Amino acid sequence: MIKLILLDVDGTLTDGGIYLGNSGEELKKFNVKDGYAIVNAQKLGIEFGIITGGKSELLKRRAEKLKIKYLFQGISEKTLMLDEIINQTGLKENEIAYMGDDLNDMAIIKRVGFSGTPLDGANEIKSIADFISIKNGGEGAVREFIEAILKKENLFQKFLTIIK
Repeated sequence: MIKLILLDVDGTLTDGGIYLGNSGEELKKFNVKDGYAIVNAQKLGIEFGIITGGKSELLKRRAEKLKIKYLFQGISEKTLMLDEIINQTGLKENEIAYMGDDLNDMAIIKRVGFSGTPLDGANEIKSIADFISIKNGGEGAVREFIEAILKKENLFQKFLTIIK
């Protein structure tokens, strides 16, 4: 049973674009449908985490708003964070899901119990992922991944009764 869903950010929770303002601030677009699924899946006891190579205050605020338990930024070797989470929680790899879109996600995808990628994920990731969304990153792919997990775990009907 999946107890923790880990997510990449750029190209997964976002469309991978970086928007720069006139004064140099960096902006990212997140999809509210992804956030809605994250918040409501937590009501079923599923925890969430983010592991990303990037680093921003914006992401920290988004993670806090969604009550995401684990946030690891500026990480080049994502499997090290997977090991840390496993050591902290006692979870097994097969109880953890991960969604990512690019080559730096390959090693962690190979280790978790269930993996996914957006439609526009790298072909190398698509070839090894358990789930390929019909949506691109930042366009609801994470929500689709969460719903696939809930259906796989026979939790989707319960999810429908608790959503608000």
